[in-house]
Amino acid sequence: MVHLLPLPGSPAYRGSMQQVLDRAHRDAEALLAGGVNGIIVENYGDTPFFPDHVPPVTVAALTNAVTEIRKFTELPLGVNALRNDAAAALSIAAVTGAQFIRVNVHAGAMLTDQGWVAGRAHETLRLRAALATDVSIFADVMVKHAVAPAGLTIEDAAADAYHRGGADALIVSGKATGAPTDRDELQRVRTAVPEAPLWIGSGVTSDNVVQLLDIADGVIVGSAFERDGKAGAEVVTDKVRLLVDVVRNRYK
Repeated sequence: MVHLLPLPGSPAYRGSMQQVLDRAHRDAEALLAGGVNGIIVENYGDTPFFPDHVPPVTVAALTNAVTEIRKFTELPLGVNALRNDAAAALSIAAVTGAQFIRVNVHAGAMLTDQGWVAGRAHETLRLRAALATDVSIFADVMVKHAVAPAGLTIEDAAADAYHRGGADALIVSGKATGAPTDRDELQRVRTAVPEAPLWIGSGVTSDNVVQLLDIADGVIVGSAFERDGKAGAEVVTDKVRLLVDVVRNRYK
């Protein structure tokens, strides 16, 4: 993860887009030096988030950041427009050459700190077709920082996102940023939708990554790579290299 500093228009913006870009550049270079296989860029510092559509200035700033990172790496890039602007993320990816987007609520609905957030799979897939792009959609299943509607099981949510929502991959996370992903929930999704590429979205460390990858196909790592394990702090190359080496030694 490249957790961007607050962008223009957000309450904590510090008044310098160049500062945002410089920090994004440093974090991306640290991730690359540590040996990651891809990078996701998101407007992590823009709390409190808009529940659906972000303003044009956020789209512009995110596009700027992704473009800067694309200049010095050929690795796959992803975009996440928090809280749930799939259209913005997809549009940014299409024009910057990013390969995938992350969508917090792609199908169904979740009760979040932004209120009820509803999926727009019907719009997202039609927009992708209209843009004539092959950007992949990575969809969260019962996304973190949220509560599912009563009666919804993680198996049904996963199946709906993949089969009816048309997601290309599924993400299972813990309850909050940096929180451990429940291994049982991960296995339940794997069993319910065995054909879906399955990723872990939070709580991955060098201590648990091998056990989690026995079930999942990939991991998204943010706070574990950052100073003091704090999401939004600078990426530390040695932390990245430690986890990457553990994975490579296991699967070489």
